[in-house]
Parts: sequence; structure tokens; C-alpha cells
Amino acid sequence: MLRTRTSLLSGALVRNYAIVASPHSLVFLEHRQGNLDSASLSALTAASQLGGEVTGLVIGNPEEVSSVVEKAKRLNGLSTLLHCASPQYGTLLPETISPLFEKLLSQNSHFTHVVSAHSSSAKSILPRVAARLGVPVVSDVTSLEHDAASGSTTFTRPIYAGNAISTVCAPFSIPIKFFTVRSTSFAAAGAEDAVEIEVKTLGPIEISDAPTEHIGTSLTKSDRPDLGVASRIVSGGRALKNAETFQSTLYPLADALGAAVGASRAAVDAGYADNSLQVGQTGKVVAPELYMALGISGAIQHLAGMKDSKLIVAINKDPEAPIFQVADVGLVADLFEVVPEIVGKLKQ
Repeated sequence: MLRTRTSLLSGALVRNYAIVASPHSLVFLEHRQGNLDSASLSALTAASQLGGEVTGLVIGNPEEVSSVVEKAKRLNGLSTLLHCASPQYGTLLPETISPLFEKLLSQNSHFTHVVSAHSSSAKSILPRVAARLGVPVVSDVTSLEHDAASGSTTFTRPIYAGNAISTVCAPFSIPIKFFTVRSTSFAAAGAEDAVEIEVKTLGPIEISDAPTEHIGTSLTKSDRPDLGVASRIVSGGRALKNAETFQSTLYPLADALGAAVGASRAAVDAGYADNSLQVGQTGKVVAPELYMALGISGAIQHLAGMKDSKLIVAINKDPEAPIFQVADVGLVADLFEVVPEIVGKLKQ
């Protein structure tokens, strides 16, 4: 009788506690022509803010992966680097890449977070993998905070074209937290030659019946800085009248400043500039040291892509243009008279 009561009492005292694992992030490191994308370096910085271990993942064709690995293994913040090379990974199609992610994250995975830049490739791949694993994705994150005690991670992200900030908490019950980061909100991770990390090779998963096929890639080539990472940007709007005027007015100023060229959606839709130059909610989100808006009225969709710039200079004939509400320096004038004068002063 005594043994029975003791057994019951012992059972009543047994408690099960959930073990909160230390963060271990998997960062998808994108690259192009053998060079790491700067946006992925910002994703690495975001992952480092979670604390714990950070593992990088490089995927691509054999010709590029080896050189990318040599650069990636020197990055600050990485604990381990995984890489996988295969001819089928030369183009990042979600249908061919996602099985590799699923295998890596499904087999007793020790990863707690999957992080990537908010790029077109990641926006296709990560939601697909997350859906297959039955977990959500938080996109376009601008800040984050991880609570080590509870295992929850809190993110902030802009909504309504940047007019409101949403705070999202991913609790401990979500085993793997997927999120993409806005590159302009996190500094790019640096590199050191003395960094030594573990490098591992992953075997590819061959997909013989992929439902999609890559036909070709068309890229706009330019000697000017890349719009997404440029420290100076000169953008034009509908007021530039046509493609010829757009080029003859903006390009000399951009060259004099060593700046990238951008455009509003109205200018792109009118055919003044290529789609790759569009700045705004449906284009690129930028935050350069200098942003010059020429003939841009300042629609809310455009402001969402550039209002975090350090110095905003606006030139517009309309004194009531919304762009002046966010501009640090505003000039009400005819841009066709002012811009050539500015170019002349810069060349002196």
C-alpha cells in the first residue's frame, strides 16, 4: 500500500518542460557571376542579430559555386557554410531548388530560422518550402528581436506602402521561422581573411520531371552603379516627356555624380526607362546617401521605395507636389533649366 502511494506521488511530481533551443539560422546566400549579392550580406547581418549559430547556404552551378564559397567562408557571422553544385542549379527555379531545402530542413533539422534577402528568387522559393513544411513566412522584415527564454521571435515589417508598421510575433510553437529581410534596413556583413569556418558539401537532388524550364535571361547592362546598392541615385518621372529626353537630361547628371539612374513607375509605364530602373513599392526599395527626384510628383507608391534615403533632393515645377513633404532639399523650378546648370557646376 505504501509502495502504491509512493508511486502515485512520484508520478504527480514529474513535470515535462519544453526545451527552448538556441537559435540556429540558415541563410540563403544568393550570388551572380561569382559574386555574392549585397542583399544576402544584409540577410546575414539580420541572422546574426538572432544570436546562436549561423549557417550559410550557397547553391549554383559548378563553375560559380567554388569561387563563391571562397568568398563566403570569410564572411563575419558565419559558423558553418554549406554548398551544393549542380548544372540544374544554374538558374534558381523554385521547382528544382525547393526539394534541396526540404531535405535539409526536414530530416531532424536543428535549424530554427531560415533567412534570405527579399529578392525575387527568395520570394519564389521560401514560401514554397515553408508551405511544404506547414509553417508561415514573414516577408520584408525591417527589424527583429529574439526572446531566448520563450523561443519566440518578433519582427517588424512595413504595410500599406510603408504608411504603417506591422509587428509580428512568431512563437516557439513554429519550429522553423522563415523570413526575408529588407536589405536597406540591415548593414551588409563584412569579411575577414582570418575567419575560419567549417565548410560542408551537400549532394544535389536531381529533378528529372521539373514542370518548368528556364528559357533565357535578359539583363540590362550599364556601366553605372547598381540601383539596389548605389550610394547616389538620380531618378526621373513623367515630366521627362519621352525616353530621349529622359536620357539626355538624367544621364549627364548621374555620370557627373557617379550615381545610378532610377525612374518612377509612371516613367517606366510610359516607356522612358527600363523596368529594372523602377523605384517604388512595385520596383526596387532603395536607401542611398543621396536621392535626387527630378520631375517626380511623389505618389505614395514611389515614396515607399525611397523615403528612407539619407538626403532627398526634389526638383519640381509644382510647389504642391507631395515629394516636397519628404524632401530634405526642395527646389520649385523647371528641371530642364536647372539640371544642365547643376551639371555644369559639377564639371567645373
